[in-house]
Amino acid sequence: MTKNQPPPPPPNRHQSNYDQAYRAGVGMVIFNRDGLILVAERIHNPDSWQMPQGGIDDGEAPEMAVFREMEEEIGTRNAEILGMMDEWIYYDFPPHTAQKVWGGKYLGQRQKWIALRFLGKDKEIRLDTHSEPEFSRWQWVPIHKLLDHVVHFKRTVYEKVISEFSQYAHPSHEK
Repeated sequence: MTKNQPPPPPPNRHQSNYDQAYRAGVGMVIFNRDGLILVAERIHNPDSWQMPQGGIDDGEAPEMAVFREMEEEIGTRNAEILGMMDEWIYYDFPPHTAQKVWGGKYLGQRQKWIALRFLGKDKEIRLDTHSEPEFSRWQWVPIHKLLDHVVHFKRTVYEKVISEFSQYAHPSHEK
């Protein structure tokens, strides 16, 4: 698997303190049976599309967090895990976003990215099942169009994810 390393911590800082400056989370590359990837538009940022992602609770394994977050964000857990990146991928928020998100507590996020195969039907995907929906609409996109849908500060993350999980971007023989 890919060996993505976080940027080096500033001198004289301990790694654990550095990690605490980045919110732990999971990112989901959800493939349908045709090998397309689910992206969704942020409800409060029109034209800002992303793959679903969310936080990891204290003591929660990434494999558990991914299904909890999947249900919260798209209303279903009907998927199977295809693969998970070995390393954490870090990204920084833009300065104006860092102050708005979580009260400036984090510089950015560190994520475990997990590839999943969606096993259900499109009608199972519901963005309105959580009390605070994050997305207004969703669509399936081919992997080669994924970067057309990403905000600039997540572009490097998505490039790494595409490289790691492109092997799953093909039709599944199980229909």
